[in-house]
Amino acid sequence: MSGPVLGLHSRAMSLLIDSIGAVYLAAQGFESELAHELGADALSLGGGLWATVDPPRPVAWAQNIWLQPEIIPVASIGQAVKELKARGRNWAGLAFHLHRRTQLILDQLPKVSAKPLVFPSPAPTAPMGAFALLETGTLLASPRTSSPFTNGEAKFVEDRANPPNRAYLKLWEALTRIRNYPQPGEVCLDLGASPGGWTWVLAGLGASVTAIDKAPLDPKIAALPNVTCRQDNAFALDPKIFGPVDWLCSDVICYPERLLELIERWQGMARNFVITIKLQGETDHAVIERFRLFPGSRIVHLFHNKHELTWIASKDPLPDYL
Repeated sequence: MSGPVLGLHSRAMSLLIDSIGAVYLAAQGFESELAHELGADALSLGGGLWATVDPPRPVAWAQNIWLQPEIIPVASIGQAVKELKARGRNWAGLAFHLHRRTQLILDQLPKVSAKPLVFPSPAPTAPMGAFALLETGTLLASPRTSSPFTNGEAKFVEDRANPPNRAYLKLWEALTRIRNYPQPGEVCLDLGASPGGWTWVLAGLGASVTAIDKAPLDPKIAALPNVTCRQDNAFALDPKIFGPVDWLCSDVICYPERLLELIERWQGMARNFVITIKLQGETDHAVIERFRLFPGSRIVHLFHNKHELTWIASKDPLPDYL
């Protein structure tokens, strides 16, 4: 990630102090994608942070959004601590430079638990703040952020024994972020399921899962009592023949255009969607925008996503920020 913007005071500080509306932390490795999404008026602050004068809005390529940002002049570490405590209790520090000074501030703030979450425990609900030192005497702070996790890093106690791959972490994170989980007896469809990481998650929650893939599932996943396997083409499945489902999930590798066609076919037949959009080569922003057109949907870059996004849709209201 980039370093601090030199000369920030002389170039834009007065504007930011008066009118900063939101600050966005880029998903690691995808700062250029976030910059494109925010537009030409966004200002790089360094460390993957981008500021806008507009109020915060959900964006795909942000790992975290600082919802109430302020730029606060501070003369000392003690003053920085005092200013932060006056605004909130829970703070995460983002140290992209001035690491020791940032740590000295953190040492004097109330401790925030950074323990990995045990799925399916709910995400924390207490407001989480974030701060960074732009310069020695310039504190950027927001007492509220979009993510309940430290700097948007959704970490879990991993299961290294049962799932056949690490893809399960994406579904764990998506469900945790929307605060909605498949329930026992609900009908789930996992398209492109092999080797079965997502099927394992859905079955573990008690749902009735149909896993569809030309390739076989891992034998121990296929043997689960609430899993039905069909070795077939996920894209050839006719929703009208299969019938309605509570959850349609897919981590299948394919071009985004094929996913758009699949989603269109399943409109009105699935109550909830969690689908990975796999991106290849340069990010195609135009095709991503087409996913936004579906009602009740959101696009996010999960902490566990790579060069991919996750499209989530529901007939139930989604949280303001995921």
